[in-house]
Amino acid sequence: PVTPPWLSPGDTSVLAGLYGPAEAKLSKELPDRAALEVLLRPKVGLPGVLERSREQQLRQTCEAVVLGVLHPRTAITLVLQVLSDAGSLLSCCLNAACMGLLDAGLPLCSLFCGVTCALGPDGAITLDPTARQEQEARAVLTFAIDSSERKVLMSTTKGSCSVEEMQQCLAAAQRAADTIFQFYRDSLQRRYSK
Repeated sequence: PVTPPWLSPGDTSVLAGLYGPAEAKLSKELPDRAALEVLLRPKVGLPGVLERSREQQLRQTCEAVVLGVLHPRTAITLVLQVLSDAGSLLSCCLNAACMGLLDAGLPLCSLFCGVTCALGPDGAITLDPTARQEQEARAVLTFAIDSSERKVLMSTTKGSCSVEEMQQCLAAAQRAADTIFQFYRDSLQRRYSK
């Protein structure tokens, strides 16, 4: 089934489509679980090295929560199409991926969300930074947070920061995750209460 959930923090928007579980090609088939593939399509042009790196981060995050053992020898393909990028793109992709998995009804052990923090030159933390705030920041950190225990499933850092600053960013991201999980609940309630 194709699922078109939209998720757009600020002016960044990503469209998610999920296909499967379907029959897997013999070369990609896994005997004990579903083979998960994530494809990240930029707004214009062909995917490059950055998209391939992000695809791997997104795939590993999704694999941590998808109960693929319930669908062995199948393939699940998640396609993320960037519609606009005004900053915090990776966290938007993470949130769109989770909403796509939810909307398709795939079995998950927990939900996850993405939160991006920008650390300014003065040490101030900005959540969901714009592209300009990311460029001016000393460091940009993105976390994938698990809904059950608020554990970090994935993190990536661009720039430099101290251990204390990273811990402060993580604490801010975990607090922000509560708002995102509430958004998930409200969205699903609206969709399925009709």
